[in-house]
Amino acid sequence: MHNLALALSAKGDEVTGSDDTIFEPSASRLQQKGLFPKEMGWFPQKITLDLDAVILGMHAKGDNPELLKAQDLGLTIYSYPEFLYQQSKDKTRVVIGGSHGKTTITSMILHVMGDHDRDLDFMVGAQLEGFDTMVRLTQHNDFMLLEGDEYLSSALDLRPKFHWYQPNIALLSGIAWDHINVFPTFEDYCHQFKLFIEQITPGGALVYNDQDPVLKTLVETTDHPIKKYPYSAAPHVIVDGETFLETAEGPMPVAIFGQHNLSNLEGARWVCQLMGIDAEDFYEAIVSFKGASKRLEKLADRKNFKLFKDFAHAPSKVSATTQAVKAQYPNFNLTACLELHTYSSLNEEFIAQYRGALDAADTAVVFYTPEALALKNRPVIPAEAIVEAFGRPDLVVITDPQELSLYLKVIDREQTALLLMSSGNYGGLDLTALADGQ
Repeated sequence: MHNLALALSAKGDEVTGSDDTIFEPSASRLQQKGLFPKEMGWFPQKITLDLDAVILGMHAKGDNPELLKAQDLGLTIYSYPEFLYQQSKDKTRVVIGGSHGKTTITSMILHVMGDHDRDLDFMVGAQLEGFDTMVRLTQHNDFMLLEGDEYLSSALDLRPKFHWYQPNIALLSGIAWDHINVFPTFEDYCHQFKLFIEQITPGGALVYNDQDPVLKTLVETTDHPIKKYPYSAAPHVIVDGETFLETAEGPMPVAIFGQHNLSNLEGARWVCQLMGIDAEDFYEAIVSFKGASKRLEKLADRKNFKLFKDFAHAPSKVSATTQAVKAQYPNFNLTACLELHTYSSLNEEFIAQYRGALDAADTAVVFYTPEALALKNRPVIPAEAIVEAFGRPDLVVITDPQELSLYLKVIDREQTALLLMSSGNYGGLDLTALADGQ
């Protein structure tokens, strides 16, 4: 939401907003542009007939006093994705969807287009190097690139966000059940992607990962009149911990690695081709792509010790990331540490979805804090239940942040790769000290 405010202000619109708390870096960035609210909280008197529209973020609930005032006055109220559609309905909309890889693929496309001076509007889910905001809106650009999230639109609109966008060009990276608090069954979750496919503009294009059997079936059985472009991982080789793409121009080194990232790369290549970038120009640009923020960030890279941090927390992402690091460094001892932090991962009924997710690691560690469960009014999950769910009798389960810090500090650092995976902060773990060997 704060990125949307910055983008609208940059476009010349007058923007105001409210929230009950604003974290960094959002707060500083809003302050720099004079958009930070004078007071925290909700003030119905701010809502007047002078407003052209109200844009409702997911943080505001149905009983929000400013929202109620806007409804009473009959103001136009948009959800975040609905507003983005209104801003892009006269453009060619390119939507990147799927349970995993959305941000990385969107980032790759933006990197390649920027490298070739192709200007476009966009909305992406992570802060990117070289970009001031995660949202860009203009009057003149022909393309709008959108990361298509399947989470809900707003308190008033319980449709998935990506159902709003009606893409001309779409990509689906795969389907792995997530957001169980919203989609209680796998069938319900898959149905959202079926609806997304049916909302691609007739005659439009769908690029899809045909290595995902569920997605492959959905795409190949639809009778919706669209063009279909299947993809899988880009051909590559790994030499001494470095990945090289096999291209018509010869081997090309890339900074990213892992089957999932090389699949993301191939999907991005297809989308860029549909946007007018040929393969040779794509490869020329992608060699300088370092990865999306929080995705397999390399924190330490010494001869005998590698440290990676990744945003992975859903079972399919944890499995793919663990396999990627092991494949990249097959002769290293891989210690993979996963923090259970999200609503899904702290659900004892769902946790069995993680079975096998850490199998590629030589040593597997699962960390969570009882406090995280208490915040969600959930009972403590016994260590033996976690061991059983992951299917690894040797799984190390840690619930104390100090114990985790000590455990990671004393692991053998000779010929070792350490992978940390979480959407949280590992109980306040000092990652800089860990990378420095302290």
